[in-house]
Formats: sequence, C-alpha cells, structure tokens
Amino acid sequence: MNSKPYFLVVALGVLAVVPVWADVMYQCVDADGHKTFSNVKSASRGARCTVMNLGVPVSSAADKSARSKPSPESFPKVDNNTQRARDNERRRILENELEAEQKNLEQAKKELAEQEGTILPNERMVGGGISGGKVEERLQPFRNKVGLHERNIEAIQKELYRLR
Repeated sequence: MNSKPYFLVVALGVLAVVPVWADVMYQCVDADGHKTFSNVKSASRGARCTVMNLGVPVSSAADKSARSKPSPESFPKVDNNTQRARDNERRRILENELEAEQKNLEQAKKELAEQEGTILPNERMVGGGISGGKVEERLQPFRNKVGLHERNIEAIQKELYRLR
C-alpha cells in the first residue's frame, strides 16, 4: 500500500485543525460599505474600524481601567505602618545578605589569586613549561565561585533598588 496519499490527507487534516491566533481583529467598513477583516486597522480614508472580541483579551480603555481598580473588599489589607515595618525588615535582611556576599566575594577572589599564583607539580611539562589546560581546569571552579558571588551581589542590589 502506498502511504504517501494517506500521509498527505492526515497532514492536511492536522493543518486544518490548527487555529489561527490573533491578539486583535478589526472589522473595517470603508466609504463604499465594503467590510474587511484584518489584524491591522485599515489605512483607507473614511474607513471605520471596530475591534472584534474573538475570545482573546483585547486591550482597550475599559480593560485598562478595570486593571487599575483597587483590590476587592474581602482582600486582606495591611495598614501603612505595618507595611513600612515589613519593608524596613526586608531592607535590613537584604543589606545583611549583601554584606555577607561581598565578604564571600572578597574571600573567593583571594582564593582565586592564591591558586593563580600556584603551579602544582602535575601541571609542569617535561620540557619545563606549564600545561595550560591543567591549570585552567584547576582554576575554573574558583572562577565559577567568584562569578556566583558577583551575580548574587547584583541580584541583591536590584532587589534593594526596587525597595527604595
């Protein structure tokens, strides 16, 4: 049995089922009364375009005002003093973490510098040179540790900046 026609029918069936997805669809009516449907507003003069809701959230002024509404009445509320105290506690914790990470970074840099200044006997070549691959392999974990502390410091600083 030849499977090519069967495969073609199945492939076309699958393609027919795949939905076309658009964020916004417009129905535009030009001056002559012709309707066009598009995901782009019509540029022709005199065309009136309306946004169609196809089950996809459409951003409009009504949606934006709905998003800016306050929390429901049943939503738990915190008074300003309690929130301020929580923010201050969070800031204090982040500052302590930042200080600890900076110390860890200094220590990691010191360890890396010590390792860079040391050449182990198994890293020496017979002719008197140094095997760069072995040295790099030994130093990589120390470099990774320095990079980790630098990324941690950057993340903590971003959190502190958002808090201010």
